[in-house]
Amino acid sequence: MLLRSLKNIFLVLSIGLLITACSTSAKKVAIKGDGAGDAYSGSDTVKFLATGVADRVFFATNKSTLTTAAKQTLSKQAGYIKSSKIAVLIEGHADERGTREYNLALGERRANAVRDYLMSLGVKAGDVSVISYGKERPVNSESSKLAWSQNRRSVTVKNK
Repeated sequence: MLLRSLKNIFLVLSIGLLITACSTSAKKVAIKGDGAGDAYSGSDTVKFLATGVADRVFFATNKSTLTTAAKQTLSKQAGYIKSSKIAVLIEGHADERGTREYNLALGERRANAVRDYLMSLGVKAGDVSVISYGKERPVNSESSKLAWSQNRRSVTVKNK
């Protein structure tokens, strides 16, 4: 009985040590401004599909509605896709909040909204595919309003 108790105590301590060893401390980041805006358009996360054509658009919290800025970016993307005759993949992303299932569905709605808008601008349906990564591929892994706004996005990449 004493041996069993010691084994249980050892097991609990081992698990606790394992959990503690695997944890990481959160990195604090100073953010200028109040971070209240929902539509992030900072150039530090924007990459380019082509010269002068941003590869991503951003969304408000829990939304898949395209903003005016997103539509302007997608108009440039549509022109590039049609003129270069490439196929693209639209990746839908979400921030870390919410369940995995919810964020996968939200990422898919965002990617589909982008696909539908590109098609309304004349991009052929066969040239556009969609995938949702939900919250699995954050561009910024911090837990802050700025990070969340950067992660609520869709990204257009050349389809291989």
